[in-house]
Amino acid sequence: MELTYVADQTFTGLDYSEEKLSEMEFEYCTFQNCNFSRANIFNTDFLETEFINCNFSNANLNGSIFQEITFNNCKMLGLELAECNQFNFVVLFEHCQLNHCSFYQMNLSRTRFFSCQLKGTDFVEANLKNTTINNCDLFDTRFENTNLENADFRNSINYSIDPESNHIEGATFSFPEVVGLLDKFNIKINPKD
Repeated sequence: MELTYVADQTFTGLDYSEEKLSEMEFEYCTFQNCNFSRANIFNTDFLETEFINCNFSNANLNGSIFQEITFNNCKMLGLELAECNQFNFVVLFEHCQLNHCSFYQMNLSRTRFFSCQLKGTDFVEANLKNTTINNCDLFDTRFENTNLENADFRNSINYSIDPESNHIEGATFSFPEVVGLLDKFNIKINPKD
């Protein structure tokens, strides 16, 4: 089946909530103030496209492709991003709410997170090698058997990462948040008097 191709278009204020978008390809497009919440977005390709102030909460993204995508100030709660087509998944998230999302077993080595909420998010068995997670809130986020080699966590807060069950060689952390690497030991750290 051939995909419906759309290029160089700007979509503003559209409501796709609870609708079905399938077998489409969007290239060099911009979606602004659009609602995709609870939408079924199957086997749709987004290439070099930007989403600004959009809501993707609880959308189904099964088989969809995201290559060279920017999400800016988007609400993306409860997404199973691991269900996307992971081939060449390259995404920049800026000022987004990604709480309770799943990136289970995904290759995120070319993904960047800036000033995002990632509360309760699942990065179990994901590859975050060389990934930037800067100025993000990682409260209750799960890292287990995760490759964090050379990842940049500067200015991020509320993370708890077990260095014995994750690969963290060369990762960058800020003080005092770096004490989140010691959480599993249940020790007390007193600030200098």
